[in-house]
Amino acid sequence: MTESLMMQEYLRWVESAAADKTLAADLLSMKDDEKKREDAFFRALEFGTGGLRGVLGAGTNRMNIYTVARATAGIAAYLDKSGAKGGVAIGCDTRNMSREFAEVTASVLAEAGRKVYLFSTALPTPVLSFATRELGCAAGIMITASHNPAEYNGYKVYGADGCQITEEVADGVIREINALDYFDVNGIYSFKKHLERGAVEYIKEELLESFLKVVSSLSLLGGDRADKSIKIVYTPLNGTGFVPVTRILELNGYNNVTVVAEQATPDGNFPTCPYPNPEIPAALTLGLKYAKELDADFLIATDPDCDRVGVAIKEAGEFKILTGNEVGILLLEYVIKRRKALGLMPKSAVAVKTIVTTGLASAIAKDYGVELRDVLTGFKYIGETIGELEANDRLSDYVFGFEESCGYLSGAHARDKDGVNAAHLVCEMFAYYKAQGISPADAINRIYDRYGYAKNSLYSYGFGGADGFAHMQQIMQNLRGELTEFGGIKIINSLDYKKGICGLPKSDVMSFKLEGDASFIVRPSGTEPKIKIYIEVIAEDRAHAAEVTEIIKSAFEEFIK
Repeated sequence: MTESLMMQEYLRWVESAAADKTLAADLLSMKDDEKKREDAFFRALEFGTGGLRGVLGAGTNRMNIYTVARATAGIAAYLDKSGAKGGVAIGCDTRNMSREFAEVTASVLAEAGRKVYLFSTALPTPVLSFATRELGCAAGIMITASHNPAEYNGYKVYGADGCQITEEVADGVIREINALDYFDVNGIYSFKKHLERGAVEYIKEELLESFLKVVSSLSLLGGDRADKSIKIVYTPLNGTGFVPVTRILELNGYNNVTVVAEQATPDGNFPTCPYPNPEIPAALTLGLKYAKELDADFLIATDPDCDRVGVAIKEAGEFKILTGNEVGILLLEYVIKRRKALGLMPKSAVAVKTIVTTGLASAIAKDYGVELRDVLTGFKYIGETIGELEANDRLSDYVFGFEESCGYLSGAHARDKDGVNAAHLVCEMFAYYKAQGISPADAINRIYDRYGYAKNSLYSYGFGGADGFAHMQQIMQNLRGELTEFGGIKIINSLDYKKGICGLPKSDVMSFKLEGDASFIVRPSGTEPKIKIYIEVIAEDRAHAAEVTEIIKSAFEEFIK
């Protein structure tokens, strides 16, 4: 968009959004700030299979009541044109504006003639996925920006199957959204009216109890001994996990649980963890302090919408944060071993992981005779695989799915990663091992001893604004050039997923296999202005693995300048 067009749109928003004092003030603040104005208006906030995600504020490239209402009206129009029957379930996390956006979403859908089922309190994303299926809805909408910093919010859309929408559906919704003006959407301010007339109905608390009951049923102890007195520290990082995670642990007999008090209460400002991502050490600072002071066996943390779980364990007297890959291979092996021990392993068992997730999962699955399927990055593709199994009357064959970004699912009750399910499973696994005299550190080291050591690293690089967006596109184009080596290491082969390979949908991802059992994958984030590189080095010597990782990382940082 040219500067003159951006200024025209800016002035239109100044006039049209004047009723919202917060947005009006934000618009006024960018009147003489060309850079801020450009970032707010250089494009429309992109809608995709992950829905919307962006910084809160005024403008077409921001999360606000108008961008949310326009997206919602587009979804309503798409549901009508596709002939979808049923209502829409809506949930939200604890972020700033989440409740307001949920009510705007409910109101616009009700205005369009859809029955709306709304959670009255903030609850995890997997509960929304579960509710969409349980209530027989045509769609589900979750207001969340997952693990992003406090200035972000977002909007995830689920199909009737409880899985995030497909590329085809997203394309259809985008066409409907693009046909709408931000300020011509009906019902933005009508929530109270629609609630009073019954078009919007609050979801009963019993649904959460049903969810917890299903998650409890996924236990794989089968009456075998487990030390449930194991000492656990838990932090919900001021998000939605506090009630469901503490409830699931209490229901299953884990009573030695200490919650990080400063991070127990919902707070969208995340005052003690500005970036509430359990993958990041800084987010776990307080939890680790509690764990050390209490000499806990381990720490678990869930992100604001409680679909991810971070874990830290004791090793040589110090606490070590496990990577999502490490937790994933621990859980994968535990699920397979316990299912075999209990006679619950299907003959044609299927596990699923994403292409950026550790290759050790393949070795474990092969060792136990389990088919492992690779899918594109994003848990929705794992959810889709579960749906395909269900469509072929093979739902019982699904045993486990995980991605390196701390997402896990051991059941088919939800079709997105489930932090409640994962938190329970981690506690059960370590309690089971403790009864056998096996520490969490022993458990992961046994896997490395048997299958080899893999160092997996993820690095993200931010590129904000219009220039940054263009630069990211250029980086991906450059990676598709005639590269023969990287950091002085020979490239054995490369894969361009944008061509639609390996039976997977087209995706802007490049994968490189290097000499010496090293590899890396590069992809732009689908939800943030970032480009990510996933590096895996398999080696007997951990120091050598770290050295090779640093070589690849340094070469990439030079490459993207």
